[in-house]
Amino acid sequence: MSTAEQNRRLMWKGATAETTAKPPDKIGPVLIPDQFLGWIIPVSVLLVWELFARLGMLPPNWLPAPTVVGRTIYQLAVAGDLWKHAGITIARVAMGFLLGASAGTLFGGLTGYLPVARKLLDPSLQALRSVPSIAWVPLFLLWLGIQETSKITLIALGAFFPVYLNLSVAVRHVDPKLLEVGKLYRLSSFQMVRRLVLPAALPEYIVGLRSGLGLAWMFVVAAELLGASSGIGYLMVDGEMTGRAAVILASVILFAVFGKVTDWMMTAIGRRLLGHRAR
Repeated sequence: MSTAEQNRRLMWKGATAETTAKPPDKIGPVLIPDQFLGWIIPVSVLLVWELFARLGMLPPNWLPAPTVVGRTIYQLAVAGDLWKHAGITIARVAMGFLLGASAGTLFGGLTGYLPVARKLLDPSLQALRSVPSIAWVPLFLLWLGIQETSKITLIALGAFFPVYLNLSVAVRHVDPKLLEVGKLYRLSSFQMVRRLVLPAALPEYIVGLRSGLGLAWMFVVAAELLGASSGIGYLMVDGEMTGRAAVILASVILFAVFGKVTDWMMTAIGRRLLGHRAR
């Protein structure tokens, strides 16, 4: 090999090393950490909203500025109303979600694992899933009254169907080869479910729990808008009746914040359970 050719190869290797040593994503716009990307849109909306409100482009009795809404939340917290109503709403969501998720887990596991149970129960449950949530309200009020039982039942109904559907489909789609391996090792039905079926269905099951929790927060709004004397939904109705748009918007923001916090908690639990399979 000639000296000129060796020099050319050395120059090529040096150029390649330089290009690989400098990642292309460090050249250009300023990088934003991943944990802050989700804040870009909400913060931008709040800034534009505040600007338009201060310029008088938004009617204050319809859409008050974010600072006014924040001041309302602070006043509710100082007066103690925020913690009382928020605590009642969180308790309703927690009880309704636990009941609905437990029932969804039971029926989802049965219909996913046992073909006979799927043929017997799934058509009726799928038909009930198509009924709008608001259609259940008059019936629950008639059967259970306006006390806590009707509200928690409505929330449980909302949490039931996502958990049921996700778990049933996940169990049904477990790889048959995995089950054949369990049979080769002479695992019992209980061992098969605990060691093979549940780990394989866990990711979809966690997605169902998150969806059920989100619907529980949606259904608690419907439950508290009808016949409630406490809760964040009651604050919303009170703001509507008294013409206080800031209270209504504060209630909406509180629902969003508490819903996001509980979803983050469910996601963290899911990541811990999934381990290396979590993304």
